[in-house]
Amino acid sequence: MLISELLKKHKTTLSFEFFPPKTEKGAENLFKAIEDLKKLDPSFVSVTYGAGGSTRELTHDLVVKIQKELGICVVSHLTCVGASKEEIGKILASYHASGIRNIMALRGDPPQGKSYFEATPGGFNHAAELVSFIRKEFPDMAIGVAGFPEGHPGTPNRLLEMDYLKAKVDAGADYICTQFFFENRDFYDFRERCQISGINIPLIAGVMPVTSRKSMFKMAECAGGARFPAGLLKSINRAGENEESVRNVGIQWLTEQVRGLLDVGVAGIHFYSLNKSEDVLEICRYTGISNSKDLLK
Repeated sequence: MLISELLKKHKTTLSFEFFPPKTEKGAENLFKAIEDLKKLDPSFVSVTYGAGGSTRELTHDLVVKIQKELGICVVSHLTCVGASKEEIGKILASYHASGIRNIMALRGDPPQGKSYFEATPGGFNHAAELVSFIRKEFPDMAIGVAGFPEGHPGTPNRLLEMDYLKAKVDAGADYICTQFFFENRDFYDFRERCQISGINIPLIAGVMPVTSRKSMFKMAECAGGARFPAGLLKSINRAGENEESVRNVGIQWLTEQVRGLLDVGVAGIHFYSLNKSEDVLEICRYTGISNSKDLLK
């Protein structure tokens, strides 16, 4: 089913994001996590690309396997990095032939070793160009694009940021899924700025728990650097070096975030799972998602 249709059908969608494993053990862990999370009857799941499009084939194979063998609606990420327009057309045709109809269209991060994005010769410079291409060549596909409640790392000018997002919507995007954030006020502000900019497509909130100090530092380094509210930092500092206590703080914080988002009728909750299920299952249990068929249906 198309994500655009699911968003109309469901009061609030529930979804999870995975990345392609590179080892046999990683594959075992991933499919165990998917089986665990499947019990929650997710609306859909998504599969990422590696940096610079490095996992393109792995992503394709995993997407097809999830949809065909597990019967879960799946979204494949597709970036502008490392591929010409012709190559991207072939990738999309392969997805289409495999029954995949949902794409998350992204500009993508620079290849490893580069600090800036540079379009491949004959490729796309911006996500809006990729969205327009998909909409024209594969009109029966649903297209998602990224949003950044804390601000796009490559666009300090937040007025321009909204112009660029509007360009993706005007090019044919069906919905927006955000980068993770830790302060709901940032999401609410972003949602209002979307409305002011004339962006009226569904906005899915992307979330991820802090489960250790190590994971927190990784989050601070990626996507331009996540912003950690003082209240969260104080609680983590009180937990000291006890990693289980740090995990409990992260679970509790995100539980309250998700509860708040559900209370205001957010279009969807999208968990960045890191190919694990335990933390997400716990949050869903605490917020009632796993028991609320109303939420999913």
